[in-house]
Amino acid sequence: MTLDDFPLTHALQLGRLDALDQHALVRRGELSPAELAAAGIVRARHLDPALGALSHADFDAALMRAAQVDRNAPMAGVPWLPKDSLRYPGMPTRGGSRSRSGVAATDASPFVQRFDAAGLVAIGKSCMPEFGLMGSTEPLLGPVTRNPWVPAHSPGGSSGGAGAALAAGIVPLAHGSDGAGSIRIPASACGVVGLKPGRGTTVAVRGRHAIEDLIVADSLMSRSVRDTAWAFAAAHPLGGLDLDAVARPPARLRIGVVSGALPGLAPDPAVAAVLADVVELCTSLGHQVQATDYPLPGEAVWQALYTLWSRLGQDAVELAVAQGGEDFAALALEPWTHGLARYHRTHCDVVALEQAYAVLAALPGAFNRFHQRFDVLLTPTLRTPPPLLGELAPDRDFDALMPAVFEWISYTPLQNLAGTPAISLPLGQAGALPIGVQFAADRGQEPLLLQLAAELEQAAPWRDRWPMVSVATALKEMD
Repeated sequence: MTLDDFPLTHALQLGRLDALDQHALVRRGELSPAELAAAGIVRARHLDPALGALSHADFDAALMRAAQVDRNAPMAGVPWLPKDSLRYPGMPTRGGSRSRSGVAATDASPFVQRFDAAGLVAIGKSCMPEFGLMGSTEPLLGPVTRNPWVPAHSPGGSSGGAGAALAAGIVPLAHGSDGAGSIRIPASACGVVGLKPGRGTTVAVRGRHAIEDLIVADSLMSRSVRDTAWAFAAAHPLGGLDLDAVARPPARLRIGVVSGALPGLAPDPAVAAVLADVVELCTSLGHQVQATDYPLPGEAVWQALYTLWSRLGQDAVELAVAQGGEDFAALALEPWTHGLARYHRTHCDVVALEQAYAVLAALPGAFNRFHQRFDVLLTPTLRTPPPLLGELAPDRDFDALMPAVFEWISYTPLQNLAGTPAISLPLGQAGALPIGVQFAADRGQEPLLLQLAAELEQAAPWRDRWPMVSVATALKEMD
């Protein structure tokens, strides 16, 4: 079967299914792996022009890969999207930056190898902001990614292309990497499930880096908790996650609720209303829910984030200068990246870096003590609903942009600094835009978070909620 032969209606109908249900069709012999992957490509061709979720299309190579997949593999033929920062053989790794050449990668990390072995078929790459340094996916390299619910709004970032593609139903699984919320931010903004694993819980994804090793975590985002659980199990180096146990409700939990963001900012009223609804839902399920405070001084944590995040900008500038010289770096890198580097050079000396690492060292113990009292921490995922595109554009004035970015994402970086797991669930709406809430737990408690997430998904299902740009809307328009 060629792409032109695959009916659009059938491809859109398949897009309503999660990854496990899509693969069930292969297991029963109703579709071949190649047909399942072809359906994802048809959906991408139909829906992505309105979204800009894909930074790179690899359709012909994807069909060749799908034809060679073992149909007995756990996810044979299921289409997925690596992020533009994830090295995938045969595809460029541009990281959303004009400074990258676009030369195709020739190797794959253990993370990629595990998903290839599971039979997943990468049909392209998802769009991201330059080097993942921004909370909105509007790279000057292009394309600008739109939120499928209201296309004038941001899908979040840095895994914004992944979030948009999932919400629309183009693919059921998409890779996200999270250094300050970059999985959970687009999960909230696009209405999907985003798990940030704890520090060191997945197989190697990239080369070693003194900061990224400590704060960045990777997983596959999805529309269903069970798909997210499967992906975490597949990338866990020790394995052993009981997926059947994830589907069973956990013991009744002690849930601590913090409504304010770490720097002392109050949430938007629409976000506060969703948080209150989720508190009521958790209480109705028998969990013990109690207001509490963060277990640490917020100002020191916030300064550590600014120091480490701006250091990543400085690293990007230094690498571009080494690659092509000062003039090349000045033209190839975005104003936001240069602004972070300037901030670091001006405000972050060696003492500031030492203090940032001291905060990183103290946080795991602080959270371990916190989780002796509360099994789970509940907060909003984002302080406001998704902003309009342009409000967090990388070429805005840096002095205004920096507080705007970090105030919007002010709930998510704490778990990156602490190395603890957290998950964003699409449990609310503000008008047409999704609002996510975040649950976090102690090190090694990803199974607990997934159990709680599965229970909440059953109690307040989101499976049949679809955005303006999606497979469901396209099917209605064809009726």
